[in-house]
Amino acid sequence: MTSLRRSLPVLGLAAASALALSGCAGTAVGHDAADGRIAIVASTDVYGQIAEEIGGDLVDVTSIVSNESQDPHSFEPSARDQLAVSKADLVIENGGGYDAFIDALIESSGTEAPVVTAVEYSHDWPENAGHDDESADDAEDHAHDHGDHEHVEGFNEHVWYDPHTIAHVAEAIAAELGELSPDDAETFTANAEAFAAEVDGLEASLDEIAASHAGEKVFVTEPVPVYLIEAAGLQNATPAKFSEAVEEGQDVAPATLLESLALVKGGEVSVVITNTQTGGAETQEIVDEADGLDIPVIAFSETLPEGETYISWMQANIEALSAALTA
Repeated sequence: MTSLRRSLPVLGLAAASALALSGCAGTAVGHDAADGRIAIVASTDVYGQIAEEIGGDLVDVTSIVSNESQDPHSFEPSARDQLAVSKADLVIENGGGYDAFIDALIESSGTEAPVVTAVEYSHDWPENAGHDDESADDAEDHAHDHGDHEHVEGFNEHVWYDPHTIAHVAEAIAAELGELSPDDAETFTANAEAFAAEVDGLEASLDEIAASHAGEKVFVTEPVPVYLIEAAGLQNATPAKFSEAVEEGQDVAPATLLESLALVKGGEVSVVITNTQTGGAETQEIVDEADGLDIPVIAFSETLPEGETYISWMQANIEALSAALTA
């Protein structure tokens, strides 16, 4: 899914509305002078949960998109969301055109809070050769005052499915929080290091899959999990036109559908992976074909399942992938 499916409303809120909203109950939406905690706004609960891991009790986190019924690509923010951004001390977004609603909120709210943009830490990001040699000391250099990201052609923006990238994002969050609260910088750094150690566990699990299944082909109906399967040494065999059409919410061309069905029927595909938050008739045809041939089908989501942490969620996805490959 890309920016072609996205609606970016221009939010102009009356002062009276903002005052009314400030009294609403619910998730914290600003820096609380009484407890001194840092107010963080994350575009999705994926980044919100990671921020909670790094900030602990020293932060209040608001995740704007927080359940599977909300599609970040086409999400239309509310007045309350704008109020949250206007009061934020730090904003965390995915970027790359995935959650452009947050850029609209930054612009309309006039916030000057720093922004951590996850795609900038991906080795695939066009403007960056990778972050393997970076340290937390310079990670904050990648934060910026205003986001202005449009979908980048040919770039897979679903970078939270790349644990290696997320470890760098956690470093950047810790660095920004340390700038905002220098007395707590060591705590944030220690939390980020603990998080990175858990990411190492995810990568070890992916290495185990690669050791047994490297080169096996996977069909992904939509490109959300591509980084994860690549990290597991697997090959994305999906015709690009198929996954692009599903991503855009468009019909898959008949010739592309036939090509895709032939690929599944040909016995080259070990696993089919779907997205729980997108689909359509053509996706169902692929699933039905795979079911008929006893090819395992698993489903991954874009947002954090209820009760999960980023680490437990990714580990569950990796375990599901491993089980499917050995079925």
